[in-house]
Amino acid sequence: MTQDAVRLTQYAHGGGCACKIPPGELEDLVRGLSGADTAGLVVGLDDGDDAAVVRVEGDTAVVVTADFFPPVVDDAYDFGRIAAANALSDIYAMGGRPVVAVNLVGWPRGVLPAELLREVLRGGLDIAREAGCVVGGGHSIDDPEPKYGMAVTGVADARRLLRNDAAQGGTAISLSKPLGIGVLNNRHKATGEIFPQAVAAMTTLNRDACAAALEAGLAAATDVTGFGLLGHLYKMARASGVTAAVDAAAVPYLDGARQALRDGFVSGGTRRNLDWVRPQLSASVGEDELLLLADAQTSGGLLLGGEIPGAQVIGEFVPRRESVLVVR
Repeated sequence: MTQDAVRLTQYAHGGGCACKIPPGELEDLVRGLSGADTAGLVVGLDDGDDAAVVRVEGDTAVVVTADFFPPVVDDAYDFGRIAAANALSDIYAMGGRPVVAVNLVGWPRGVLPAELLREVLRGGLDIAREAGCVVGGGHSIDDPEPKYGMAVTGVADARRLLRNDAAQGGTAISLSKPLGIGVLNNRHKATGEIFPQAVAAMTTLNRDACAAALEAGLAAATDVTGFGLLGHLYKMARASGVTAAVDAAAVPYLDGARQALRDGFVSGGTRRNLDWVRPQLSASVGEDELLLLADAQTSGGLLLGGEIPGAQVIGEFVPRRESVLVVR
């Protein structure tokens, strides 16, 4: 079996962050499971933030996360790059700098060639190098389904973290990458069509957006991944005690996203995202628009409370209303 003959997405039951356990179900699972000894813990499970943060000495904090998933594209090298950028994103979403990562690998060694796995790891290593992050080994298992990601450790200033519970009424909602990754990836999995614009978005580090947010003095951020814009925005607004008002017409999308939606390439994860937020949602736009806003992203952009250069303003946080999310 040659590398060119293999479509990695056909060996996965889903793709990328759309394979996450549904958000409501996940919250039920982890409720009450925070560690007994929380000395030094700055950010933990309470609000479902992007990574754990522990103060280690003075104002120095360690930021720790892990992320992995099945193939979202057929190209092994690109899969590795995307998965690594997605894992590193959780560090940036907290205002941190990634320092060291270890690979997390599941591979059907009797089914797929080892050279494909090497390409996956090469892609991950190249993205880590771009981020200035050392890759120090990892862990692998023989798995019926291919999976790849990283556990990443970073550092941050405990006084200047980006958190999902720090949004304030009267501040803009900004998005640093366009949406539409999910529907384009679903089309790719179903048809084999390649969408370079989606690969480019997924392999772009959130490093510059993080740096700009810190320079601007922002305090509130998260990244947009498997729970979609609406899911992550709901978590952010709920944790912060505010309402998120979104101008649907201002939200940017990748070329081809709307056509992919019209052609039916909507994942089950996206529909679950929308069902989860619907009880707290007031919307005057149609179902298709809501599905795009709930589209399960992989390695999406930063969602910010405030404005930075290069990010699109898509709405505003306002004092808490009856609905946590408002879409107009």
